[in-house]
Amino acid sequence: MEGQTMVQIAIAERNDNIFNLICKKSEEDMDELNSRTDDKGNTILHYAADIAPSHQLNSVSGAALQMQREAQWFKAVKSILLERHRLVRNKAGITAQGIFTEKHKDLVMKGEKWMRGTSHSCMLVATLISIVAFAAAFTVPGGNYNDAKRDTVNGLPILLNNNSFIVFAVADALALFPSGTSVLMFLAILTSRYSEEHFVKALPQKFILGLATLFISMATMMIAFSSAIHIMLCPRWTWIIIPITLLGCVQVASFVWLLFPVFVEMVHSTYWPTIFNKRTLQHKFKRKRSL
Repeated sequence: MEGQTMVQIAIAERNDNIFNLICKKSEEDMDELNSRTDDKGNTILHYAADIAPSHQLNSVSGAALQMQREAQWFKAVKSILLERHRLVRNKAGITAQGIFTEKHKDLVMKGEKWMRGTSHSCMLVATLISIVAFAAAFTVPGGNYNDAKRDTVNGLPILLNNNSFIVFAVADALALFPSGTSVLMFLAILTSRYSEEHFVKALPQKFILGLATLFISMATMMIAFSSAIHIMLCPRWTWIIIPITLLGCVQVASFVWLLFPVFVEMVHSTYWPTIFNKRTLQHKFKRKRSL
């Protein structure tokens, strides 16, 4: 097939199982195998630079994750290729990096749009949680002491020794600080550069941290709300905490159900990519030592 090797076909089809298997079985001959070109002068890096087939590209949800996957493939293939073969031009006079930039131009724009839109929406939610949690710290349930004759306790919460109040205070603090971190992370994403390389680690790591802290702040905000309702209504209706807690769990579960799959997929693709097989990395480090 136009002078193609099996490793070139595996890379073109984005088949990581075959790619890793070839790297495992051909450790001693990898440099010679990887340096081969097809009838058009394309190296394996040229094949990694071309955009993936649509069925492989659509197997990953979200344009940002698709771009991350493509950049990971290019980086993985580049890492096992000798330095002198990375800038080789094909018979059309184009380098692999030039093909990658040209072929993925539209995907970079779509990934940027997806990342900005999702980050903007999440930042709005985190900002609202921060505002509510900050305001709740100064309007505590039960009120404060305000007696001129009792200077030692003026301003202290009346229910300071109540267990439910302690739960409220701790949960409110845990809602405020993670939500502030989440706002900063999503703001950093909105102001970041969106080059091909940033989709590999820089942008996903900020998104993962922002989403994780948003999950925490959302859950603790509902705990603080349930504690405040318990303090105000429990003396009369002791059973009220049960439906309030269930409703709070439904809110958090709905939020997690919508965004948690994206969070898990991004964590997996960022920290455990299947392309960076241990055998591939071992060959890379072994070759560096020999050079």
